[in-house]
Parts: sequence; C-alpha cells; structure tokens
Amino acid sequence: MEELTNTILKLATGFSFDYTNLVGEGNVSQNDIITMTARMEKAHQAINKMRATGFVQGHLSKDGTPEQVLFTQLPYVADTGINTPTSIAKLEEFAQSMRNNVDTVISFGIGGSYLGNKVLFDTCCGEFWNCKTVDQRNGYPKLFFSGNNIDPRRTNELIEYLISDAKHKAGQSKGKPYKVTLIVISKSGSTIDTMAIFMVVYAELQKYGSLFDVSVVAVTDPSAGNQGTLLNRLAVEQGWPIFSAPDGVGGRFSIFSEVGLITAACVGMSISEFLAGARSMDEACKSSDLWQNPALLNAVLKYLAAEKHGRHIEIFMPYGDYLKAVAEWYVQLVAESLGKRYNRDGNEVFYGRTPIAALGTTDMHAQTQQHQDGKRDKVVQFVKVSKWKPDLTIPNCFPGTQLENISDIPLGFALDVAREANAEALIRDHRFNATFVLPELNAFHLGELLYMLALSIAYEGELANVDAYDQPGVELYKKLMGPKLQAWKNQHPKSN
Repeated sequence: MEELTNTILKLATGFSFDYTNLVGEGNVSQNDIITMTARMEKAHQAINKMRATGFVQGHLSKDGTPEQVLFTQLPYVADTGINTPTSIAKLEEFAQSMRNNVDTVISFGIGGSYLGNKVLFDTCCGEFWNCKTVDQRNGYPKLFFSGNNIDPRRTNELIEYLISDAKHKAGQSKGKPYKVTLIVISKSGSTIDTMAIFMVVYAELQKYGSLFDVSVVAVTDPSAGNQGTLLNRLAVEQGWPIFSAPDGVGGRFSIFSEVGLITAACVGMSISEFLAGARSMDEACKSSDLWQNPALLNAVLKYLAAEKHGRHIEIFMPYGDYLKAVAEWYVQLVAESLGKRYNRDGNEVFYGRTPIAALGTTDMHAQTQQHQDGKRDKVVQFVKVSKWKPDLTIPNCFPGTQLENISDIPLGFALDVAREANAEALIRDHRFNATFVLPELNAFHLGELLYMLALSIAYEGELANVDAYDQPGVELYKKLMGPKLQAWKNQHPKSN
C-alpha cells in the first residue's frame, strides 16, 4: 500500500476529497488502513455485486422477505433501469406543464421524501424563490414543503397564505382561479404525518370553490390495480397522475429517483446534469484502488476514526447557506443507515456515529467551542465551494476605522479563510476533520457529492457488517403510534 504522502483525492471533474487532517501521526495511521485490507476488498466486491444484481447479504424488507437494493442504478438512464428515457421524458413534460400554468406547488413528504427534495430546492432556488416574480422564476411556480411534521400552527399558516395569495391574484386577474398542485409523496400511502397534513390542506382548499383550481400528483409505489398501495389505488380512483417511488430504493437514497427529481422538474433544475454528476461519481467509485475511490476511502477513514480512535460523532459542516439542507439530508442518511443494534450475524453491536448538522461560520459561533475544547469524540466534515457565482467584495464603507481591514476582500475568499482557520485550529489539537471540495455549486457537482455520500454509507455498512438499508428502530414507534391514535378516536366518537 502506498505511503500517505498525497492526502487529496482529486477527480478529473474537479471534485476533491482533502483528508489531510484525518491521517498521519495521532490520527488514522498507515497501519490502521493496512489492517483493513481484506475487509476493504470484501466490501468492494459486495458493492460490485449489489450494482450487478441488487443483492445485499442478509437484507430483508419490512415484511421479512428478501429485497433488492437498487439505488446504484439511479444515475443511469436506460430502458432496463429505474430511470428510463420514458420516465425522464415524463418528468420533463411535467416540468413544462408547470411553467406559466401553476401558481404554487406544495410538496408533502417526510424523511427522504422531504429532505432530499429540500436539498434540490435550496441549492437550485435559494431562500427567496417564492418572493420572485413569475418572470424571475422563468415561469416556474412557487414551491412550499409540508407533511414533514404534524404541526398545526404551520399548517394553518400555509393554508392562510394560499388563501391570501389566491385572493390577491383574483383581484389582479379578473377572477381566474389560483392553480395549486399538491404533490403527495408516500411509498405506501399510509405515512401518517404526510397523509394527515395533505388531507387537511386538500380539504381546506376545497371549501373555497372556484377560488382554487386544485390538482393532485401522487408519488408512490408503482404497483398498480387492486394490489397496489393505498395511495396508488386512491390516485387511480381519483384520476391523479402517478410518479414512482421505486421498489429497492429506500427513502434516504431516493433523491436520484422520481421521488426527488419531481422537485427538480417543478423548478427547472437540470435533471440530466444532476444524474450525470452522480453517474460520474459512480464510475470513479468502481475503482478497486482505495486511493482513487472517494466513497470507499471516505468510508474506511470514517470507520477507522470511530472504531480505532473513538470519534463516534460526525459533524457535517458545509460552508454555504444553501448547503445546510445537504447536512440535514446527510444526518438521516447516516443515522438510519448505520445506527444499528445488531450486525448481520445477529450480535448486539450498537453500531453507528451520531451525525450532527452544522453550518459554516454560523456554527463557528455556536458549536465550534465544543468541537475545539470538548471531548475528542468527533470528526468534522467540511464542504467547500471553490468558486461562488456571483461573488461580492466587501466595500470600504467606513475608512479610517478597523472595518477597513476587511475591505476589498471577496466574500467567497473570506468564507473559505474561516473554514481553513477552523480546520487548522482543530487539527492542531488532534481534532479529526476533512473537506469535500466542489468546484462550484451546480447540479452536476451536487450530484457527485450526494451520490458519493450515499455510496460511502453502503461501503461502511459492509465494513461494519450491518444492514445499511433497513430501519427497525423507526418501525417500532410507527407500530406504537397507530393504536394510540385509534384509541383517541374510540374515546371521541364523531357526532352526526
């Protein structure tokens, strides 16, 4: 195995993984990595088998039957795949049906059906999308998220906003109805959080008659007919368009499927570029050479940091406001995939790092005190954007004052100096950290980053010998929640 001299893995696309502050004296050592050789090779073979067949050792569905894992198919658009030329064309057609036609879209989903979509919205649209004019949005609708928490106040305020916006438009457009598309995302259709809020909003809008023109789109299990899911059957009965939440793709991996791509379609994000970035990363990660495979290298170093050096907390800390959603998506990816009581041999292991979302200089003023001076149980993972478009320069508004010292400096440069200083301060005290570098924030490089993180989790599941694709801890609370709601209904019968 080569010496740890070059500690930056850079791909031809410009994406890089700087792991300098994860390896070396006091950190993950050359010997640590050498002891993993056989396990790394076995993990790589397992991922190749998963790519080819969907087979993952010991993985079962919620009902206890064997289930394929197919998320590695998603970057590839092929007639025999999940994303096909026909399905992509359907999404593009849906995108055009939104433009200059629909006023507002509400996306209802929870878990990966919310977090992944929020990533695409934030990175493509930003915070002020819904404040822009139709022309500034290139004809695409406003978009809001709901169904990701059973929150009465926010749900009511969303409904009030829609009513207010509809009345305002009616006053300007001579009574034309306000067009709302409700996208409800649930593989089963029985997701309590999502379906409850969807039904509340759907029913409230119906009360206003001709003020609203409401359409519904279902994203659910593709099984059709009487054997389909609750939401599928409902969509067929109601005549709602149906998009696929495909079998073999768990919610936290579904951002590359129609579950996530439907949000991209609603706002005009380039689906082809996003998938191309994921595809480029997958091709790079087919290498059996640890030092050329970003996903395997990341998994090995994070695994060793935790198991050999006690770094059982991972802070995911992008430098860029619109990447905060990526950190939140990653928290679910790590927590549900790797937080496992049992390994695949049935032994109780209580495996997994605790993931925490942080944000650039925001959390340098909030969390970094703990990162720097608290227990040495953390690895901090930074994300850097090399080139911001556009960038702004700090002006010299108050000459002769101390503020003059920061004038004429580009904001993007100042942001990265803050990250560099944070990383340097941490490693001076043997605080593990690393940096993913995106040349710029666009659909292609976002696809690279997200896919690399997803595949890293797949590799780490193999290294730790845990099933990275089930979530038995989540299923328990769901089983407890249903009877509690039914008990309330039984005690409060609806009067006629």
